[in-house]
Amino acid sequence: MTGLLAGAFLAGLIGSPHCIGMCGPFVLACGRRPASAGAYHTGRLLTYGTLGALAGAFGDILPGPSWIPAVISLAVVLWFAAALAGLVAEPKLAVPGTARVMGWAAGQRGVSTRFLLGAANGLLPCGLVYAALGIPLASGSPVVGAAAMVLFGLGTVPALVAVTLGARRLLGMRLGVRRALAAGVLLAAVWSVGRREGWIPGGHAHVPATPAAPADSSSHGGTQPG
Repeated sequence: MTGLLAGAFLAGLIGSPHCIGMCGPFVLACGRRPASAGAYHTGRLLTYGTLGALAGAFGDILPGPSWIPAVISLAVVLWFAAALAGLVAEPKLAVPGTARVMGWAAGQRGVSTRFLLGAANGLLPCGLVYAALGIPLASGSPVVGAAAMVLFGLGTVPALVAVTLGARRLLGMRLGVRRALAAGVLLAAVWSVGRREGWIPGGHAHVPATPAAPADSSSHGGTQPG
């Protein structure tokens, strides 16, 4: 499970330059006050954790062998990594009202509105987030899924802090850069899921728990009817 969580953090860290273009303006709107920035990131991480819990719960209820969620998660990661790289159209799974809430919160002041801004920010259509959600899907656990996406969010924080400190132009988002980021996110996700399933050396195959067989009364010295 450690490999799964580490992979989620690496996916966020490697793909974080992608966040500069989308989330950078909202980070700048929060200013440099630690309380405002902290509230924004806390709201964003809460949303990511909730999405991760939902993805983990979905992976848990999928019917069939235990490897089915892993295969589906890798297909999801591959699809959205390709979208991040500009190879296929990126789906826009927008939550109605998100943009309106963010527009209002960005023009307000106060820690509570910064928290709301971050929470709504986590719902913006984003190929990087979609790709990362493949990791909690493979976990088949709401708790692990939530933890994985919180760690993913933490991995994106350094790049956004750099934006706050004025380093926004240090990282360009040319097509070649986007494809390199997409490849890195894909590798991190494949590594984390592969280790969990035992497909990669050093990992441990996930074996679902099975109900214990009923005890045989004769093996405990029970008397036979007669």
